[in-house]
This record gives sequence, C-alpha cells and structure tokens, in this order.
Amino acid sequence: MLKSAIKCGKECGNIDVGKLTALAVKGAKEPGRYTDGDGLMLVVSKTGSKSWVVRIQVDGKRRDFGLGSAELVSLADARKKANETRRLCAEGKDPLEEKRAAQLARRGKPTFKAAANEAHSELVAGWKNEKHKAQWISTLENYAFPHIGDLKVDKVTGPQVRELLLPIWLQKPETARRVRQRVAAVLDWAHAKGFRETEAPLRSIAKGLPKQPKKDSHFAAMPYDEVPNFMDSLRKVDSMGRLALRFLILTAVRSGEVRGATWDEIDLRESVWRIPPERMKMGREHVVPLTTESLSILETVRAFHSGRKGAVIFPGKSGKPLSDMTLTKLLRDAKISDFTVHGFRSSFRDWAAEQSNYPGEVVEAALAHAVENKVEAAYRRTNYLDKRRSLMHEWARYLTPREVENA
Repeated sequence: MLKSAIKCGKECGNIDVGKLTALAVKGAKEPGRYTDGDGLMLVVSKTGSKSWVVRIQVDGKRRDFGLGSAELVSLADARKKANETRRLCAEGKDPLEEKRAAQLARRGKPTFKAAANEAHSELVAGWKNEKHKAQWISTLENYAFPHIGDLKVDKVTGPQVRELLLPIWLQKPETARRVRQRVAAVLDWAHAKGFRETEAPLRSIAKGLPKQPKKDSHFAAMPYDEVPNFMDSLRKVDSMGRLALRFLILTAVRSGEVRGATWDEIDLRESVWRIPPERMKMGREHVVPLTTESLSILETVRAFHSGRKGAVIFPGKSGKPLSDMTLTKLLRDAKISDFTVHGFRSSFRDWAAEQSNYPGEVVEAALAHAVENKVEAAYRRTNYLDKRRSLMHEWARYLTPREVENA
C-alpha cells in the first residue's frame, strides 16, 4: 500500500495511507505529504528532510501549523502536538502566538544591557551613519549600563531612568537627550518583543527633570567674510586633509559625503560629482557642480593616488577614508576651534543670502536640503542644476583672493 501511495505522491503530491506507523514514517523517502488523519501530515521534501504539519480550519480558512522535524519529533509526539494545536484553535487562541509566548517564557527576560545589545544589532542595519552606529551603543555603555544594565528589562522604571539622567541633564544636555532617546528605544524594542508590558515611560521621565536652557542649535560657523582668508591659508600646503577641506568648502557638502567620496562618483565630462542616494542624508542622489578649483583639487589628489575607479578620493594613511577628526584638527591647528567643519555649510548659506541674488530654493537645493512644503515637494521636478552651477562658480570666485585669481 505504501508503494502505491508513493506513486500517487509523485503524481499528485499528496499521499494518503490512512493512519501512519513508525515504520512507515521511517520508510517514507519520496517527496510528498503522508497523511495520518485529522489533518496531521508527514511532509517529505525534495531533499529528503521530513517534518510534521497539521492542517486546521480556522475561521473558515485553512491553515498549516508546523510541528517540528520528524528526526526530532516522533509519530506519537506529533499526534500529541496536533491535538494540542487543535485544542488551542478551538479555544480561539493562535497556536503560533502561544508558541512564541512559551519560547519567551523559557528564555526568560533579558537584562537591559542584553536587550540594548540585541536591539542595536537589529536596528543598526537601517542606519547609514557609521559614527551614529558606534555612538548609539557607546552612550548607553557610558551612562545607562552602570545604573540599569543588570536590571531585567521589564523591571526598568521611569524613576530609574530619571535618576541616571539627572547628573548629566544640565551638565551635558545634548548627550543626556540622546541617552534618554536611546534608553527609550531599547524599552520600546523590548515591548515589541514581548519582554515588557509597557512602552518607555517618556512623559513621566520628562516631567521629573529640570528644564534645560535653550541653546542655539546651529553649528558654529565661520563668518563668510573670513572664509576666503582661511581658504588661502589652506592652499599654502597640500595635504590630503587640507585638500579635502578645501573641496568641502567649495562644494558646500557634509563632511561624511566628502570623506566617503569615490572616483566613480566623479563625472569629469560633465564636471559634476554624483553622490548616490545611499550616501545622502535624505536618501536621494545629489548632483554637485564642480568648479575650476574643485577640479584642480581632484587633479592634485590624482597625482598622489592612481584615481582608480571605486577608490576613495581622499584616503588616510591606511587607504581608508579620512576620519572626521582629521578635518577638525585643521581648524584646531589654525586656532579657530570655535568653528565646526559642518559650519562651513552655514557660511555658504549666509553668503548666498546676503551677497547673491539666487532664490532660496536654489541655495537649498545646493545644500541638498529637503523641501519643507510637502505640496511643493510633490510637484518639484527640477534640481536647478544650471542655476546651481552658476551659484557655485560665484561662491568659488568669492573664495579666491585677488592675487590667486590673477595668478
């Protein structure tokens, strides 16, 4: 009977031999489904692996529930599991949810530290900024783990989070806000995983902390009328850091976009730099017009390195992209550490507003800023490349001292 059933299995993929026996389970080799009755089936795959499945009608829909490998679950145990699954369905319960709950119960609740590390490993795949990936967990290691790291994640309360934040809330306000946000992210993740009954108690935490003084959130920017002299000082010596910083100022892009730039992003024929979406903050390609001086910088860098396709344009000594601190150090060495590298974007924005006649949307496009008006963003179909090319050439001329310009 088994042989005829196997033949049917080849033709119709469903083998019905009535009640199975342990010997029949062991002897089943051909791919197909061997039914035991009441929806219980032994499934043999094309690779020869065997598993148990029970088919049950739930709310008028047919559902299959896996019961485990036949190598680990005997026929008798498969029948018991099938009966238990039917019972749960009859009671209106979801066997899959019950199984997950049982697994969580066996595993036990993780500590906050373990939950943070697991949450970080899952969430990090969606982050682009490498610096943020590292800082996310390091802030928790420094400020949260010493206080709540060993507590079970379901036992962490609002007052405990408030206590760990209080010493740095006024002393290091920005860091404290990041710690609060990341602690909350871990607690929300734990809630989503079933480790906590509630989400992060953010409202109670905020109410229990003193009001932080308001601070200008803008990056410290060099006044635009001081930038030409600073550019002149950078031109006096060619180093990879100085060349990268000059290129950054001329193109008005972010530090990470310059440091991660590769030669295959440069289109010399069109004199543009195409930054792919995955390297942009807004997730959209940004086309940067290249001026004469920008192209000259690329020629100088190519003299240091081959400029092979895919290679980093501004590498450090190890061949990897320059670190953010390399550019910051140039400001510190010039005794202008009050300003930031990112602030040069603000210098450009202020210059464009006060010294040029270009519309604000053209300048914002040059900075790769998102269009705040959603209706306008939906209808905009241009990146103002021609106007931005003219704008960036004017910015480059402004940055060039007269003696350099006439040389």
